[in-house]
Amino acid sequence: MNKVAVYPGSFDPITYGHLDIIKRGLTIFDEIIVAVARNSQKNSLFTTEERVGLIEDVVKEEGRVTVDTFSGLLIDYVSSCGAHVIIRGLRAISDFEYEFQIAQMNSTIGQQIETLFMMTSLQYGYLSSSIVKEVCSLNGDIDKFVPPEIKKALRQKYGLSEIR
Repeated sequence: MNKVAVYPGSFDPITYGHLDIIKRGLTIFDEIIVAVARNSQKNSLFTTEERVGLIEDVVKEEGRVTVDTFSGLLIDYVSSCGAHVIIRGLRAISDFEYEFQIAQMNSTIGQQIETLFMMTSLQYGYLSSSIVKEVCSLNGDIDKFVPPEIKKALRQKYGLSEIR
C-alpha cells in the first residue's frame, strides 16, 4: 500500500522553502500530491493554472510528485485522493497557532486524516511567497528564494527585464 500525502497551499509562487518540504516529505511518503487551492477570496498574482504549470515545471524530475487543484474542504479532497495525511510546513510559532486550529478542525471532520507538521529548514525559515513577490516587484535579486523558472515567470509578471 502506497503512503500518499497531500501538500496543500496557494503556492503563489512556489519557493525553495516549499520544495524543501516536498523533498523531505518524500523521505517519509511514497507519493506527494501538491494540491493548489482554488481560492477566489485570495488576490493571487498567478492564476491557478499558471501555478500548477510552474510547479509541474520545477518538480518534473521527481516522478513521485503530482500536482492537482482543489476547491472546497481540504479534508474532502484528501479523502477523494485516497490519502490519509496532510503535510503542512511551519516557519514560526505564529504559523503553528493557525495551522493547529485548522488541523483540529480537520481531525474533527475527517478523523481518519492526520496532519503532519514539518518545520522548515533553517535556511528557509523567513521565506514566504509574499516576501518573494515584494522583493521581485522592487527589482530585487530572488535567486536564493526560487528556482530559475519561477524567477523568470515573476519577472515577466512584473514587466521586468531578464537581466537581473
